[in-house]
Amino acid sequence: MSGPLYVPVLPARPHAVGAWGRLSRSVRDVVRPLWNLPPLPGATPEEVPALVRKYVGPASAVTGRGGWVDAPFGEGAQTLALAEALSEYGEFGPLRPVSGPERAQEQQAAAVATARRSLRGLGVRVPVTGEWDGRLAEGVRRLLDRSGPDVPVDLLLDMGAVRGDRPDAGKEALRALDALVPLTVWRSATLLGGSFPQVTATMLERGSCEEPRAEWGMWHEVHATGRAYAPRLGYGDYGVQPPAALARPHAPRRKGGPPWGVLSYTTENSYLLFRTVTGGPDRTAVNRGVAGRIVGHPEFRGVEAGAGEAWLIDCSDGPLTTGKGVGGVTEWLRAGNLQHMTYVVRSLPAA
Repeated sequence: MSGPLYVPVLPARPHAVGAWGRLSRSVRDVVRPLWNLPPLPGATPEEVPALVRKYVGPASAVTGRGGWVDAPFGEGAQTLALAEALSEYGEFGPLRPVSGPERAQEQQAAAVATARRSLRGLGVRVPVTGEWDGRLAEGVRRLLDRSGPDVPVDLLLDMGAVRGDRPDAGKEALRALDALVPLTVWRSATLLGGSFPQVTATMLERGSCEEPRAEWGMWHEVHATGRAYAPRLGYGDYGVQPPAALARPHAPRRKGGPPWGVLSYTTENSYLLFRTVTGGPDRTAVNRGVAGRIVGHPEFRGVEAGAGEAWLIDCSDGPLTTGKGVGGVTEWLRAGNLQHMTYVVRSLPAA
């Protein structure tokens, strides 16, 4: 069992696609993204192909050496249309199909068919958002029977949101892995989870706050058990957005939103969150000051760390007479994911 060093779970949206495209080659070589199509509420089967091209097309174009693509929020009437539209990126592109034990039989059958035609294999995404349910193992067994021994399979154990209210997440992950790893010869196995918070104005009343990287701790907890599979278990997270952000539906671009935003920086054990402003006469000065606070932080890694750090330095050093280079919500997310993904890869043991 071997696989990518790091699997970021990313929305197939411009900020994440932009961040991926700016990663250094050395980072991309050991990372395989799990792209997620947003919900398409009310979209008819006839409308699905164009929406898939809009979101997945750019993600596929920058992925390079491979990854996965999933549509976990597809509505029943969209199932076959989604499977057909996504199959293009598995058969003629770098993205492997994904299914799971709780998915509809039609979705499972379509994903397996794409995996067979593409010869790239199948991602088996198993959600564990609370206590481990042993019935999921039987569902995985049935899915593996459907795919057969000739289709390479990758285990994507998805713990979802791993926050302070789930202190036993590591133990539940172990229960799941102990049940799932013996089911077949997995090409790779990755433990996924996300502890980046749903940021509120209250959290940033003082301008900044610090949140623990609980998914990082969970992964280390599993590795420390000495299980035979632990040394080969890949790490995955949701970047610098909470897992719930994946469920934000497709919608036309709208103006408005809160007068504040977030610029984040990842350290060994924490997410540092800083309040930015999205408008007003002080926007440039405030946001350059925020970037300066990150650059001046004791754990800032410097310009040589990567493109995310370089952007922060350029932002902090820019003139107060122009807002060029200060960015907005999309740029802040892009810079956050850039520094985060680069740092994660360089923090992992085999990097």
